[in-house]
Amino acid sequence: MNKQLNRRDFLMAGAALAGSLLLPSSYAATRQKVRLGMIGTGMRGQVLLQELLRRDDVEMVALCDIEPVMLGKALKQVEKAGKAPPQTFGEDRDPQAYKRMLDAGKLDGVIIATPWEWHAPMAIAAMQAKVPVGCEVVAGITLQDHWDVLNTQLRTGTPYMLLENVCYRRDVMAVLQMVRAGVFGELVHLQGGYQHDLRAVKFNSGDPARPYGGGVEFGSKGWSEARWRTEHSVQRNGELYPSHGIGPCAMYTNINRGNRFTRINTFATKARGLHDYIVKQGGPQHPNARVQFKLGDVVTTTLSCENGETILLQHDTSLPRPYSLGFRVQGTDGLWMDVNHAIHIEGQSKPHQWDDFQQWQDRYEHPLWKKYAKTAEGAGHGGMDFFVIHAFVEALKAEAPMPIDIYDAVTWSAITPLSEQSIAQNFQTLDFPDFTAGQWKSRKPIFADNDKY
Repeated sequence: MNKQLNRRDFLMAGAALAGSLLLPSSYAATRQKVRLGMIGTGMRGQVLLQELLRRDDVEMVALCDIEPVMLGKALKQVEKAGKAPPQTFGEDRDPQAYKRMLDAGKLDGVIIATPWEWHAPMAIAAMQAKVPVGCEVVAGITLQDHWDVLNTQLRTGTPYMLLENVCYRRDVMAVLQMVRAGVFGELVHLQGGYQHDLRAVKFNSGDPARPYGGGVEFGSKGWSEARWRTEHSVQRNGELYPSHGIGPCAMYTNINRGNRFTRINTFATKARGLHDYIVKQGGPQHPNARVQFKLGDVVTTTLSCENGETILLQHDTSLPRPYSLGFRVQGTDGLWMDVNHAIHIEGQSKPHQWDDFQQWQDRYEHPLWKKYAKTAEGAGHGGMDFFVIHAFVEALKAEAPMPIDIYDAVTWSAITPLSEQSIAQNFQTLDFPDFTAGQWKSRKPIFADNDKY
């Protein structure tokens, strides 16, 4: 294990030097290092921090968290990496401590990895302070949040990137190459979603040493995500986590760059899964067995696109199931589905039979994965976390456009409040707002081009 880590650290140093190769020729790196802060050092923050600490072109100069246990774990990560101790904020449990961090200045960028409800106000404060933002997924809660985040970015000009790591998944990026090469013909229909049994994430015993499972507590009695995420399942009914599924689908269909969403509607099933889990794990007399959960167990959203495609998303986190994002990319010449790791291309596959996808993935491996696969070994989520952090850092260094920019962020994330509205209005079909104000017609695709990040 130590040999693997040492080898990866060596490769990480090389990756920083090679970073300029990921940028278009007009964007040479303007600085060799960036000074970053992080707001939120919980479980997700610590995964991202690990990637940042492995880079020679990043100095982590500030950490903010109002939970001393998590802040302490993050500081131990820094110490173990042999890096200089950062300035810390939030030990006093002041929810506004992040503002003091931003006001302190000397930051080239900030990573936001806090509970969802804090993303919009923290991103807005950072952009107002002229600190570029790398924000974990979910740009805001209400539709107004999304307009506020967008308008702040447009007014200040401060860069904003949504840190959607699934856009960098190896098979997802190979399919992007195939879409651009016309392998599927003209795209017609796509699917994706967030299909992940989160019952042991939404409930635990409240023990910091055991953040997943072990009990059926949430809210003030829970720990980690159970402390805040579960309440969304109590109070809200909609597509609560769209970007893992919609991000790749939006890349394939060039949303905001020659295409746009036009209409949306959402249906939700009854809510049974979380209640059943509490009864099975904690007994029918447990106080939480009386909680009425609002979130439907399976939420299905359909989007129509200006260019005629449809996209189906499914949110399924409250029932027993294996993990799957359920991707499907279908065109006039064939389709790919990730559930069975298979592809069928007319004229190349046997009639009415699937091909194993691996051979196609190898043939259409994305240049970024060809270049950085070994460097990304051991990174979170199968290497995806390396790539999303790498893209943010390289864009900062070169002062280049963010590959997943503000328009992508608010468009993908706004699916949530729109889906809630559709369900609340008896599954009504709604117009999808054009956050680009017509610019989608002339904006060009930039995500993961061969010579970009």
